[in-house]
Amino acid sequence: MQNHSNAGRLPPGQIITKKLPVMYVGDIPQINRTEWSLKIFGEVQKPVLLSWDEVRQLPKSRYTSDAHCVTTWSRLDNHWEGVSFSDLLTLVNPDPTANFVMVYGEQGYSANFPIHDLLRDGVLLAYTLDDKELATEHGFPLRLVVPHLYFWKSVKWVWGIEFLSTNKLGFWEQSGYHPHGDPWLQQRYTV
Repeated sequence: MQNHSNAGRLPPGQIITKKLPVMYVGDIPQINRTEWSLKIFGEVQKPVLLSWDEVRQLPKSRYTSDAHCVTTWSRLDNHWEGVSFSDLLTLVNPDPTANFVMVYGEQGYSANFPIHDLLRDGVLLAYTLDDKELATEHGFPLRLVVPHLYFWKSVKWVWGIEFLSTNKLGFWEQSGYHPHGDPWLQQRYTV
């Protein structure tokens, strides 16, 4: 249901929901934050392996954004807190050839991006949603948030970020989802 205050915020074919639906394939992983780490590697000058405490010590960013799912639901005004993707770049110093990024999550999930998509405002690795620690089913301990693309691109349970010179397809993209996923262009599937 769209109202006047939501004008211009709902992409074609989307319906507003108040809840954040839980969608995934397989089991929800149970991750112990003391054993978890974030690996940033690939075509970078300084690969890093960050513990949970080290991630939490990085500069915090807060963004409010809308989430648009390929299955046609949209949830407006999600309040995220975490580390902006651009702040992570300063840690690893990507090579000039690193034009693409693959983000990896548990259960074999991954999503591919041209690097410029991840440098936009509002893109971050979130650890809170609506001022609460991320629930396990929503991606605890860390979830990528890419508000200008369909929500499948916002990988849950992130453990790795790989910088690449060539584009590779991620988990859903290999299964027929569009390689980019712009909700405003209805880039849902490749077929």
